[in-house]
Amino acid sequence: MIRMPLASASLLTIAIALAGCGEDKAPANQAAAPAAQATNSSAPAAAGAFDEAAAQAVVKHYADIASAVFDDAASTAKKLQSAVDALIANPNDATLKAAREAWLAARVPYMQSEVFRFGNTIVDDWEGQVNAWPLDEGLIDYVDADYQHALGNPGASANIIAHTEIQVGEDKVDVTEITPDLLASLNELGGSEANVATGYHAIEFLLWGQDLHGTGPGAGERPATDYVLGEGATGGHNERRRAYLKAATDLLVADLDEMAGQWKAGVADNYRATLEGESAENGLRKMLFGMGSLSLGELAGERMKVALEANSTEDEHDCFSDNTHNSHFYNGKGIRNVYLGEYKKVDGTTMTGPSLSSLVAKADAATDSTVKADLEATEAKLQALVDSAEKKNVHFDQLIAADNAEGQQLVRDAIAALVKQTGAIEQAAGKLGINDLNPDTADHEF
Repeated sequence: MIRMPLASASLLTIAIALAGCGEDKAPANQAAAPAAQATNSSAPAAAGAFDEAAAQAVVKHYADIASAVFDDAASTAKKLQSAVDALIANPNDATLKAAREAWLAARVPYMQSEVFRFGNTIVDDWEGQVNAWPLDEGLIDYVDADYQHALGNPGASANIIAHTEIQVGEDKVDVTEITPDLLASLNELGGSEANVATGYHAIEFLLWGQDLHGTGPGAGERPATDYVLGEGATGGHNERRRAYLKAATDLLVADLDEMAGQWKAGVADNYRATLEGESAENGLRKMLFGMGSLSLGELAGERMKVALEANSTEDEHDCFSDNTHNSHFYNGKGIRNVYLGEYKKVDGTTMTGPSLSSLVAKADAATDSTVKADLEATEAKLQALVDSAEKKNVHFDQLIAADNAEGQQLVRDAIAALVKQTGAIEQAAGKLGINDLNPDTADHEF
């Protein structure tokens, strides 16, 4: 996959101007502070900015939501695991469709978990094995003859499924037995971040195959016969493809179970216990930094701005399944969840409790109203991407096409809304006495 250079002029400068929001937000073009510095500041909050006991309750509820989200991500991954087992046992159109639907369902809670990444190093360090992208799918399996891989990637055409030994530079790697541990060891093989062997997107590729439609309609079209043994089989090396899909899915479940355990209440030595043992100010900073960084550098920048400016379907987040609109929407929902102290679980029940919103409202009601309005406006812009895909069958990869001015504007509007809400998040932090939040820009100009 070739990641093209960004345009020299900031697209967001234009987008913000068009949205008319440049005057009423805090500057978002500050240099991003290192995550450890930004999330572990010991600077005291302004006197009287918040009640310590109330703030501790907010942090505790934040941990409750994280626990519920990761539990849901783990439980839906187990349903995916069952669907994958059924596909392998009896590969046909129906079992492949069921596995794909289980993958899509599993993305809903997981994407709402990413707001916990940037403020909590344990999550960010763990995330790469679970959701790294974009990936050079030629590392994993067969690809189209016109496949364009990341420049300089020595593993771009290794095709683990087709070989028991792969050559990466001068090194030979034995891949005879495909296991979760082996796949985990192959991530960033040869020093290339495009070598992603595990996680949601590796599984997505194995279920859908490459999307060869470019910026036209259509997703990946891998046939169920790629998993058939014997007569009618396609794709080649099907026993190994079955083993790879099984190993990658089992690893995903194990990884999600591990993170769910880090957020469980009442465990003396897990991450949640550490978080709740810190000052309330530090917990609030982590919450706000995570919200702002997902909103700005990651979602507005890495996941939308890069793909839009380069008209690059290779930089589309869920590029094999054409599910990118939902991934973006639920990232946005995760940010809103943390601010409002709400989360709708996969069983349909909604968690509520002490929130950042209540703390900010007590400090400055107008700022709280601004944040909530901006969050609502952003959700509406992200919903427009969902509506385009689900009602008009025009997906994210079609919206970013060079000749789709109307579609590009939908994406620009969503980016501008995310940038604007990040400014409001910074303002809210300031009202709580948490200054110099510096949400991560991921080196993008905003």
